[in-house]
Amino acid sequence: MTSSDNSPAEASPILACTISRDVQNFDLLIEDMEAVMGEAWGDLGFSDALAFFQQPDASLLEFVAIAIDRNDENDLVLLGEIISSAKRLGIKIILIAEEVTPAALHQLLRQGADEFVPYPLPENELQAAIERLRAPAPMADQPEDAADDADESGSEPVSRAPKSAHDREGVVIAVHPLAGGTGATTLVTNLGWELIAGVKKKQTPPRVCIIDLDLQFGTVSTYLDLPRRDAVYELLSDTEALDDDLFTQALMSYKDKLHVLTAPKEMLPLDLVGPEDIQRIIDVARRHFDYVLIDVPRTLVQWSETVLNAAHVYFAMVELDMRSAQNALRLKRALQSEDLPFEKLRFVLNRAPKFTDLSGKSRVKRMADSLDISIDLQMPDGGKQVTQAGDHGTPLAESAAKNPLRKEIAKLAASLHELGQSEPG
Repeated sequence: MTSSDNSPAEASPILACTISRDVQNFDLLIEDMEAVMGEAWGDLGFSDALAFFQQPDASLLEFVAIAIDRNDENDLVLLGEIISSAKRLGIKIILIAEEVTPAALHQLLRQGADEFVPYPLPENELQAAIERLRAPAPMADQPEDAADDADESGSEPVSRAPKSAHDREGVVIAVHPLAGGTGATTLVTNLGWELIAGVKKKQTPPRVCIIDLDLQFGTVSTYLDLPRRDAVYELLSDTEALDDDLFTQALMSYKDKLHVLTAPKEMLPLDLVGPEDIQRIIDVARRHFDYVLIDVPRTLVQWSETVLNAAHVYFAMVELDMRSAQNALRLKRALQSEDLPFEKLRFVLNRAPKFTDLSGKSRVKRMADSLDISIDLQMPDGGKQVTQAGDHGTPLAESAAKNPLRKEIAKLAASLHELGQSEPG
């Protein structure tokens, strides 16, 4: 960081700032900022940031890195003011968040944050985000009349490049089953539909996409009665050629509202794609959609880390049985041994015991305590209606609106909208 011992003539100009309640809570951020920016960065508190933006030195900033955790969610209004003030000055914004709810992340991203990086910071991810911010924007083809205007006036032509329509920077939500039959695909498909159907009449529904990355046994298409297209295999086999047109052509839609990149028609090896391929797909999907839901295969593969790092929230589905407990423990050990962000996982208990089942609730607590995890969501048993809805290819909201599982998924969708819908899409 910058040192107060330097004279003004020798001091490095401040090109970046961290903004946080207490930067000492983000020691990895300090290390990465020093590695990337050297002495050319400083640190500000939330209230200090607004005052600094009024000073002439603020015009020198390339970017600010706003670091927050769950304790900062009560300050979302202030954070929004900070983002708005930075945007007015043309300062880029990197949002760094630890254990923050998807709704809060969605609100801050829609208010103008340019990049999102989870905390603890993945290796080299901050540097990559800064390089993306520094990359020059692609120049649009100049219209002929602009060239004519330039010739007549004798001055240089003015760029009139329109803002891209694909700049949503959607929230990524991954769902990973830790055992067979734990309801991951049921959650993905129904949550995707509830995010659209649950908005108020006068509000514009968000754009939602589901990506089925279970290349061998993916059933999102079955649960929504959608055909599988050859275009999916073509997309997966050559992601270097992936652009907006190829991506949209590969999508199917349910009732022209919920868009789905289905699993391919044929059973394919999970290593057909690599981390770079998955990252390209996620990046394109985020540009097009407000929410990107990913149905993750149970098996850990080379690109599982890519999905984990890209996800704003990562749901791990379990049941109240020994296989789920053992698999959760194995996953915990695997992620921690590789220094991957295990704390990002949000455990979801499927077929949770009823409110009056005190014995079942005691078992849930013992399971969480023995694994040293927090079970954040408990989904009730939806019974035969869930199976029937899947067999008929319809969301529960369409076939069994009063089903207890449907009601809980609707509450989850509403919590995502609660803060994000206050901003225009």
